[in-house]
Order: sequence, then C-alpha cells, then structure tokens
Amino acid sequence: MNSEILSFENVTFTYNAEDEGVQPAVSGVSFSIQEGEWIALVGHNGSGKSTIAKLMNGLLFPGKGEVKVFSQTMTEDTLWDIRSQMGMVFQNPDNQFVGATVQDDVAFALENNGVPHKEMVERVHEALSQVKMEDYKDHEPHHLSGGQKQRVAIAGALAMRPKLLILDEATSMLDPQGRREVIETIRRLRESAGLTVISITHDLEEAALAERIIVMNQGGKHVEGSPKDVFQRGSELTEMGLDLPFAMRMTHLLQEAGVGLQEEHMTEDELVDELWKFYSKA
Repeated sequence: MNSEILSFENVTFTYNAEDEGVQPAVSGVSFSIQEGEWIALVGHNGSGKSTIAKLMNGLLFPGKGEVKVFSQTMTEDTLWDIRSQMGMVFQNPDNQFVGATVQDDVAFALENNGVPHKEMVERVHEALSQVKMEDYKDHEPHHLSGGQKQRVAIAGALAMRPKLLILDEATSMLDPQGRREVIETIRRLRESAGLTVISITHDLEEAALAERIIVMNQGGKHVEGSPKDVFQRGSELTEMGLDLPFAMRMTHLLQEAGVGLQEEHMTEDELVDELWKFYSKA
C-alpha cells in the first residue's frame, strides 16, 4: 500500500487576518495525496488554488489546521528539510533560469547543495535525458522554445531527485505544442519513475490526465474525484468559469448532431478511437 505523501487537515488561511471582516482565501480544506499519484488541483482565478500551492511549499503557513508533507508538519523548523525533497516548476520558466547554458542551469541547485562534481555531472545528464533535452545542454536557455524551456525547468527539479513534483500553472503560458511536450514529459516520468505529481492548473485538458481532481471554489474544496466523476458535473464547472476538455465538448456537439457516440471522452485520442470504430461499422 502506498504511503501518504502530503495532506491538508482542515486548513484555513486568511491574508491580512488582523483586519476585521476579511474573508479567508482558503477555508476548512482537507485532502490527502498518496505516493505515486498524479493529482490535479483546479479552479478559476480567486478560487484558492494559488494559496494552496504556497501552503504546500511553505511560502505560507496555515492560520488554522495542519499541512503535513513526508509525514512532517510544515513549520519554519521543518521547511527546509521538506523542500529538499520537493521539486517546484512555476508558470514562467524564464524567471527560473540563472545559468548561461542549459546544463549550467540544471546544475545550479546541485552546486548550492554541495553535491560533489562527479555526481553533479551524472545527475545533470540523467535529468536532461529524462526530459529529452540532452542535445541542448550547451544552448542558452533563453533561445529555446517555451516548451523546451519548461522541460529544462523540470530537469532542474528532477536533478534534485525529489519525491514530489509540484507544477504551479506550469503550462499556462505555453502554446499547444509546448503544452503537449510538457504534459507528455510528466506522464512519461511518472510511469517510469513513480514520481508523485501535483498539477495546479485552470486547464481541464491537463487535469483530465490526472488520476484524481480536486476542484477549488471560493476558498473551499468544491468536489474531489476521478476525472470522469468530476467532468460529469459539466454545467457546475462551466458556471464556475472552468471549460470542459475540448474532447468532451466535441463529443457533446457530435451527439447533438446525431452521431451515436456512447462514451464521455476526456481526451482527443479516446474520441478519435470511438469515431473510427463508429464509422468503420457504418
């Protein structure tokens, strides 16, 4: 049985809590994540998901409740030990680059943590190979495409050999090709290395690939379940400002047009597969 890697227990956080009448950004949120899972945390702007991300990595601490990571309560005393086992990839990869070349950038955190040179070289090569960027090791990061930059940022996180990888809106600034590159990289890494992944996003296309989705709304946990269970609440999600995955919207349009599709498709591959079977019988 997999062990619990992160949990929120009745967590509440309020910005400027000393001001009277201020509403909590996060209120009474509880959930847990098991080792090896891929969880998507979704919500519109102002739903509380960005505050959840900061509570996960110790940029904020709960006003009430408890955040536990790797069986330790997140406090100022445990913060650095927890972070040493956690990789973070943010929205804008340019803000993360500090090295003159790709390999310099991936090596930066390793140098800061005193990793011996021989081991550092091995880790950099391994991490770049995992994201299929080893041929770009001598390139300047700022000359890469958006998807390539984000894959280098992921390599920098992987070089630290984290137990948990958190993607905080990591695909939101990418074009469709870059988004596909990054999501495919994460999917492959999780399958090959058993990495635990938390994807914080407003993109339900990305969330559809997770094992479980947690939907935030107005600072609270609105619903939690498998992608299929969550997306069945279609009108609820759209009323909250979230778009259903393209494949699901297209499935509904085809059904309304009289095409006899039987399934609710969350990915384009699933939709194309049923369309192929449908028309091959016609």
